[in-house]
Formats: sequence, structure tokens, C-alpha cells
Amino acid sequence: MRQAVGPAWITFVRTLGDRGAGGAVVDPAAGYPACGASYRVTGGVDAGMTAGRPMPTQDDVLGYFSTLSNWGRWGDEDELGTLNHITDDVRLAAARAVRHGRSVSCAWEVAVPDDMERSTTTCPRAADMPGAENMPVAAFHADRRWGFSSERLGITFHGNTLTHVDSPCHIFWDGTMYNGRPHSLVDAATGSAWAAVTAAANGIITRGVLLDIARARGVPWLEPGQGVFPGDLEEAERRQGVRVRPGDAVLLRTGYGRVRHEAGEASGFTQAGWHASCLPWLHERDVALIGADTPQDVQPSGYDGVLMPVHAVSLVAMGLWLLDNCDLEVCAATAAGLGQWDFHLAVAPVRFAGTSGSPVNPIATF
Repeated sequence: MRQAVGPAWITFVRTLGDRGAGGAVVDPAAGYPACGASYRVTGGVDAGMTAGRPMPTQDDVLGYFSTLSNWGRWGDEDELGTLNHITDDVRLAAARAVRHGRSVSCAWEVAVPDDMERSTTTCPRAADMPGAENMPVAAFHADRRWGFSSERLGITFHGNTLTHVDSPCHIFWDGTMYNGRPHSLVDAATGSAWAAVTAAANGIITRGVLLDIARARGVPWLEPGQGVFPGDLEEAERRQGVRVRPGDAVLLRTGYGRVRHEAGEASGFTQAGWHASCLPWLHERDVALIGADTPQDVQPSGYDGVLMPVHAVSLVAMGLWLLDNCDLEVCAATAAGLGQWDFHLAVAPVRFAGTSGSPVNPIATF
């Protein structure tokens, strides 16, 4: 795995504040930490960001599995979860977001050999390849000018490197998946019989909204361990002149993509991202999909008993699909240049049967 270098990704930690009821961090400090030095509580929630905010306790976050649950909302057999918010009218509205005709990728290139195993076959002249004499097509032997190359790929797309979508069967909570299905529906040989990525076989086509939190805070990037809160989302909306609507995909820019471009991929399990307090906001706005330029959850999460609350509550309780590890730098530059922060977003998962997600190349068209 590529390693981050230089001072851009060094975190300075200063212990601040106390833990309140249920494990939440409470701190009297105020103001944003300076870029380049992240002053945060060791529990993982950025002290400067939590000041004056009604922070959910751990008990509150655990309660989200009930209060934010979409189980049965679209029927007991539903596997789409929040993708149900993407109606025909939402797709038509997404098409109207195309005002300049400019499209950009929101994915990282899949590198070899860092990100996948690849075996490539090259054959300059197909008629000379082993076994060609057994081909039943006469033209195969007669045409001695054509050749080919082909590949066999091996890839592990979950993690903190590749751009990919998570379907609801990716995470269990107490052995249960979205809409109350047991983890036993996921078989080692055949994969998941419930809420696999093939539920989105028709694609995820909707309006995307990029919320540039780093830009809103006036910093090049958020430091590892800094969380994004509902107030940040609304401040970005205000600054950018956009509002998240039902059925939207919300893409969160922390600026980590810039760090990764400039210094390389970070190691470890400390990252900026969504704080659990954003989950009710996303539920109230009827968001269909969330993405980020990190693997979503701020880490550490700030809750000893919930490692990844955004992943767990989103996928298991809400059925909210996740788009991890986006490269949002070109998208953000395009949005700023055009003065347009919404766009048509197309995400087309590969139809891997029984799989908990898929590598994807999200395309934003302005």
C-alpha cells in the first residue's frame, strides 16, 4: 500500500474535554483547528467541531438503529432501501441538471500491482496461438493479421483505496442485515441472497450534490480525525447556493483526495469523514446515496461501542447505499469553475451475483 509522506498528513493530538453520558465527547473549546495541526480529543471527535453542538451520545447513536430504520417502509421484500427515493421524476430532474454538457469521473484509477492482480495475455497473431489449429472457424486460420490482448483480474474492492459502492448486505449488526434479514443468507460459496449489489442492476441515476466541506471551512483539507457535522452540511449548502433534495446523492469532499494526489495514500485507520450526527439529517432529507473522498466514517468515531456508525446505521437500518473512496478533486474544481454544485450522477455497478458491492466509476455531468 502506498504511504503518505511529508507534513500534510501528520496529526498532532492534544487531549481535550471529557466523555459525557453514553460515551459522547463534550468539550468547551471553540473554533476551527488550524490546518496542519489537528487538535482533537483522543476519542476521535474533533473538539473544535463539537463545541456548542448537541452531540448524540452513544446511546443516541445506538437508538438510530430504531429511530432511523427504514425496515418495512417499502415493503418486507424491499432490497433497494434508500434507492427507492430515486423516482422517475427525480431522474428527470437529474437530467435537467446538465447545463454545460461537461462530464468528469469521480473515481480513482485502479493501479497495478498495488490495487489488483492482473495476468495479461498478448497474442500478436491469433492464428499462431497454441490450439489455433483446433478452432472450427476457417477464417480464424486464414486471417493471419489480427491479434489480441486479454486480461484476468483479481481485485479486493472493499477497503480504503478503490472507489466502490456498498450494497446493504455489506454490513451486519447483531447478525442482521437490512430489512431484518439474517446474516445466514450470505453464503461463502454463492454470496448474498439478499440486498446484493445486483439490486441496483438498473444503475443509480440521480441528481448529485457535492458539498465541499474543506472549501466551506477555508482549509485545503480536513485533518485525520476531523468529523463533518450537520451544521457543516448546511453551511456548505448556503455558501454554494444549493439544497439537498429527496432522492439526491450527496458527495462529501474533505480534501483527502488532494492529499492523496500530492503525498500518496495514507495508512492506518484515522480519517476525516461523516460524523454519526449527520445520520438523522440524511434521513430527514431522504437522501438516496452518500459518497465521500474517504471511506465515509470519521475515524476514530468517538464512540467506543460503535466502530463505524455511519456504515452500520446507513446500511443495516436505513438501507442507505454508500459510495466509498471517491476522487472528488476534478469534480470540485469543475463545480467551482462553473458555479454549479449539482449535476447528473451516473453510477453503474457491475452485476456481480451475490456480491456486497462493486468497483464503480461515478460520472458527474454538469
